[in-house]
Amino acid sequence: MALDPSLPLGVFDSGLGGLTVAREIAAALPNERILYLGDTARVPYGTRSAATVVRYAQACARALVQRRVKALIVACNTVSAVAIDVLRADLDLPVLGVIEPGARAAVSASRRLRIGVLGTAGTISSGAYPRAVLSLSTRAEVIAHAAPLLVPLVEEGWLEGDVPRLAIRRYLEPLARADVDVIVLGCTHYPLLRPMIEAEARDMMGDVSIVDSAHATAAELSQLLRDRGLVSTGRGDIELLVTDRPRSFAEVTARFLGDGPREVQVIDL
Repeated sequence: MALDPSLPLGVFDSGLGGLTVAREIAAALPNERILYLGDTARVPYGTRSAATVVRYAQACARALVQRRVKALIVACNTVSAVAIDVLRADLDLPVLGVIEPGARAAVSASRRLRIGVLGTAGTISSGAYPRAVLSLSTRAEVIAHAAPLLVPLVEEGWLEGDVPRLAIRRYLEPLARADVDVIVLGCTHYPLLRPMIEAEARDMMGDVSIVDSAHATAAELSQLLRDRGLVSTGRGDIELLVTDRPRSFAEVTARFLGDGPREVQVIDL
């Protein structure tokens, strides 16, 4: 199927965390239209079974494909971990996840190839990050730890104070014991807590690098669009779709996207 370069890019996540990916894509590709879907009615995905995540991901993908997109970016580590191959088999257009770019960035940043990963229970139990890292370097060691409280904290806007700080510190303890030198934020919600994660990690471990996959994903998407002749020359913008709670979603988009309030449309899946 021939794709039109003027079509938008489809981006989806379980909620608002994937806006970190949309922001990086908009910065790297300012002429692209982005159609972002946050499945706020069913967030979080990270505590769901793999079969449920696949079903939710297929519904999100169908909703975006019906609105005609030229590529699908899965801005969710949980979906990238358990459903990316299903989506690639289902769809006749490019599908990018965030795990492979994040793994490449982690291997590049690590001096000792001791890589820690914080993620949702679904992402960690899938083993996707260790597989992705080991496919790049068999000498690497990956210590992955679930941090299930962080997504609800971000969704509720608890980005400062003792509650998130103490949760983060508890989740970092096994990574500190393992003496990692890189920590991958294995969930697109976690960059909103990056300042606190970075501060606590350095207090506990000293010189440690923090990696999130949004920047690397945007760079790989840029290359893919160039390779396929799909780069838009139009006017870029971001259109927002959600499955529930449009008002609360609209209130936090400025914090993610760095501009004024935006209209948010509610859709059914």
